[in-house]
Amino acid sequence: LSLHQCGLPHEIAIELFQTFVIRGLIRQHLASNIGVAKSQIREKEPIVWEILQEVMQGHPVLLNRAPTLHKLGIQAFQPVLVEGRAICLHPLVCKGFNADFDGDQMAVHVPLSLEAQAEARLL
Repeated sequence: LSLHQCGLPHEIAIELFQTFVIRGLIRQHLASNIGVAKSQIREKEPIVWEILQEVMQGHPVLLNRAPTLHKLGIQAFQPVLVEGRAICLHPLVCKGFNADFDGDQMAVHVPLSLEAQAEARLL
């Protein structure tokens, strides 16, 4: 991973970006309605992961580790799909979060508005 990237497990990523994936499936005529799209996601069809990759490229995410005591406690990253069940970070960004890999928890936020996405890209 690069400094500006974070690894999101498939489970977390599909939950965060589900509405965007549903819209992508319908727009590309791969699903006729929301119910069919949700079914494709539940069945983990291969096309779902392709659309998820496309969606993630255009959306930065914010990672926050509580307590947020200074501005480095919340940072923006470009998400990348990874295997496993843990959020992955470059080791050099861990100090800002005061993360030490002993079971720390982090929150992942997806900025929705164009203004919020632009602000996240500047962080």
